[in-house]
Amino acid sequence: MTSDEAIALINRFYSSFQQRDHAGMIACYHPQVEFTDPVFQTLKGKQACAMWHMLAERATDIDITFDHVQAQGSSGQAHWEAQYTFSGSGRRVHNVIDAAFEFADGLIVKHRDRFDLWRWTRMAIGTSGVLLGWSPLVQNRVRQRAQSGLKKFIEQHPEYQG
Repeated sequence: MTSDEAIALINRFYSSFQQRDHAGMIACYHPQVEFTDPVFQTLKGKQACAMWHMLAERATDIDITFDHVQAQGSSGQAHWEAQYTFSGSGRRVHNVIDAAFEFADGLIVKHRDRFDLWRWTRMAIGTSGVLLGWSPLVQNRVRQRAQSGLKKFIEQHPEYQG
């Protein structure tokens, strides 16, 4: 895969997200993809695809921007930002994310998103996020809710089971 092809793949992934086109996003992923971030932690294969489907489908007012897309050899990077209303609280969130990618067979095989979870909890949760969002207790509760929501989503979508 050339650097230009990898850059085009990353651009296609985020352009699909801007349009809330989960199928377009998933088409950029290798069947053996591994996704990692501070909330969902590590998701593999169909779980990672289900997460993007869920987020794209539920994000009624999301605004995605991305830039600094780069690629060299079998890896790439991008910076992206998401602004949306967090459904759990009705509060507005502006998440700032740096992504790293690895490619195989012309697709994304590893995707790691990095962002400040404490910053996110301050926006999404409010006062308790400001006071305790740094704590493992609050961060683990955020993770459990996200993973529980994903599990329910997968139960309703047989294409992600098995």
